[in-house]
Amino acid sequence: MPNQRDQAADDSPADLPCLEKLDSPTGSPPTASLSSLMEVQNCVSNLSLAHEIVVNRDFRFNPRSPPTDSLEGRVTEIVHQAFWDSLQEELNSDPPNYSHAVVLLQEVKTMLQSLLLPGHIRLRSQLDEVLDMDLIRQEVDHGALDLHRLSGYIVNSMASLCAPVRDPEVRALRDLRHPVELLREIFRVLGLMKIDMVNFTIQSLRPHLLQQAVQYERTKFQQILDQHPASLDFTSAWLEAAASEEALAARAQSDSPDSRGPVSPAAVLNRAYMRLLHWDPQDQKYPKTALMDRARLDALGQQLKMLVLEASVLLLTSTQCGGSIFSLQGFVGKLRHAIAALLEGSHTRETDLRAALLGIGDVVLQQVTEAVRGQGGVALPQGSQDLLRGQISELWKHNHPVRTLIGERVQGFLQAMLQGGPAKRSPELPASLRLVSAELAELGMAFGRIVHFNRTVFGPFYAPILRKLLFPPGEAETPEDSR
Repeated sequence: MPNQRDQAADDSPADLPCLEKLDSPTGSPPTASLSSLMEVQNCVSNLSLAHEIVVNRDFRFNPRSPPTDSLEGRVTEIVHQAFWDSLQEELNSDPPNYSHAVVLLQEVKTMLQSLLLPGHIRLRSQLDEVLDMDLIRQEVDHGALDLHRLSGYIVNSMASLCAPVRDPEVRALRDLRHPVELLREIFRVLGLMKIDMVNFTIQSLRPHLLQQAVQYERTKFQQILDQHPASLDFTSAWLEAAASEEALAARAQSDSPDSRGPVSPAAVLNRAYMRLLHWDPQDQKYPKTALMDRARLDALGQQLKMLVLEASVLLLTSTQCGGSIFSLQGFVGKLRHAIAALLEGSHTRETDLRAALLGIGDVVLQQVTEAVRGQGGVALPQGSQDLLRGQISELWKHNHPVRTLIGERVQGFLQAMLQGGPAKRSPELPASLRLVSAELAELGMAFGRIVHFNRTVFGPFYAPILRKLLFPPGEAETPEDSR
């Protein structure tokens, strides 16, 4: 298969994420018919599910059960109880009425068949033989149906097919003697086994899905784009803002403020991805090419904010108290645990953060005093204590010098990880971040995986936008090596 990047290399900068030529669509979306809207909705649903399976390594389906105290939960319970009460009445009648029981046995057989693998030839044959529905109906007509025997076979089949995690629940079925209760529990456990099978299949297919996911997501997004050409408008605005920031940063670092050297498309993309970690929740113009990862990126952004605050508190404390206290065994871990606990949940409102920082100041001074006294030292002077408490309480301000310094160093670390790519090791951390190195490295790896996959999938859509932003018509395009 020809390399699409090579095909486009004749007239594109080397570090453009260009896998193929695509025109950047413009204009307003046409009036959509109901069928086209449904088609787009199906594309979005399939795209979201496929993306979640590939990107989220912990993705799994879970049993859906509404809360028992909700209206849906109460209605569901009433309807189910009415059904099983009706079945009980039919079995207690004289003679017993097995019409609904036969339907349930057919459903059980279908569920068991869905759990069989291609190699289960003998089990499939046994299942057809024991749960022969024509024979069961003849037995019902002649009053010879042995429901207990059939239930025992069903439970034994479930025991041979279930995952180890379901063994206790299947064993519990053997202790049930009441036919209605037994059938009810059989259906419940079979439902769990079907979910187990789906999750097992997803885990088994994930390596193969990874190979196909890039092209699949790209194709599905193109289908959405065909229906709604304006779907890239927010993406264009996102990249344009990043390009402006990158150009300003390049001029600030240049000897000549008026210089206009070429801006690397890779640097623009990396800066754009960094912007997603600090996205204003009120800003609805989120790029649609990153929309499926917004929840993950928002969560990483919150973690990043908490890490910056935590590292800032540690730096202030170390500066005021000296490094000797931080070298005490267990001191840093205990202090970090207290800081993280007080910061938890304080990222949403400024008032919560200010209250949390006031509490952190008191806890820090308390633990520092205990540590100093434990070593037979002298407590910090009252002036130093008040200064440290005040410095920590002021960290709620975005322009706080220490918070700004830590934030810039964290951002530099994450950008260095993006430039290094997924195959290279993490860059060296500055001293001020080493106490949070493990958490920061884990956050950087998670962020890098999202960015790498997104760039691989949507590179063809970003390329023409970046080309128009960075290399307007009439200007020479200067290829640069991708970093």
